[in-house]
Amino acid sequence: MSRIGKRPITIPAKVQVAINGTNIVVKGPKGELSRTLRDNVSLSQEGEILHVNRRDETRTSKQLHGLSRTLVANMVEGVSQGFQRRLEIQGVGYRAQLQGRNLVLNMGYSHQVQIEPPDGIQFAVEGTTNVIVSGYDKEIVGNTAAKIRAVRPPEPYKGKGIRYAGEVVRRKAGKTGKGGKK
Repeated sequence: MSRIGKRPITIPAKVQVAINGTNIVVKGPKGELSRTLRDNVSLSQEGEILHVNRRDETRTSKQLHGLSRTLVANMVEGVSQGFQRRLEIQGVGYRAQLQGRNLVLNMGYSHQVQIEPPDGIQFAVEGTTNVIVSGYDKEIVGNTAAKIRAVRPPEPYKGKGIRYAGEVVRRKAGKTGKGGKK
């Protein structure tokens, strides 16, 4: 039995769950998410508790059991509380700002990089070096944060670039000089 898969999912008071076979729709104060799960797992709801069960004991069913439970739990958490990802910008002259809903990054290129948020995603900028990506779908929040980080990933020599909050960048030693000019 999957340790993650057998854990029940508690549904908060303001969240509504509709199950139709392998389809699940979760509505909450932040938004609405729907997903179609594989046939190897089934959903059952008992009051405010949601269970994800395997239909059989095949290897594929065992693999999908924990995954399906985590996906449904993330849907419930997303529509009730939401998710956010923090990014830090390091480097002289590197900064971020908002223009309407769009995020504008000055990252040392000859042009500014504009990033338009997908539906359900909001950007916030603290100061000029901290960016917060928030939304109710964990997958889209993570993908959007990864796209922002890909504009200028942190480099290992000076550590300049965009990194996740708390990310540790391993630093490398630079070239050692030959003793200067002769």
